[in-house]
Amino acid sequence: MALAHSLSAIKRVRQNEKHRLRNRSYRTRLRTKIKKLREAIEANKAEEAKKLLPDTMSLVDVLVKKGILHENTGNRYKSRLTRRLSTLAAS
Repeated sequence: MALAHSLSAIKRVRQNEKHRLRNRSYRTRLRTKIKKLREAIEANKAEEAKKLLPDTMSLVDVLVKKGILHENTGNRYKSRLTRRLSTLAAS
């Protein structure tokens, strides 16, 4: 592993570590929200799922805006979750 020598490179290493940890916590929060939403859908709890959906969508939008998720990935998550919820509501 190459070590940073210049002051600016050392600062970038510090910043990258901070950003990595922050992004990791955001992704973990998103995965947890998606998991809870999917569990509610699987358990046929339509009301609970409808309450969880806007928060999950909002977090996806935030992560896309921050550049943690790619825009297409965020859209795919939102589309699939909405589709699963709509099939639950229809049945």
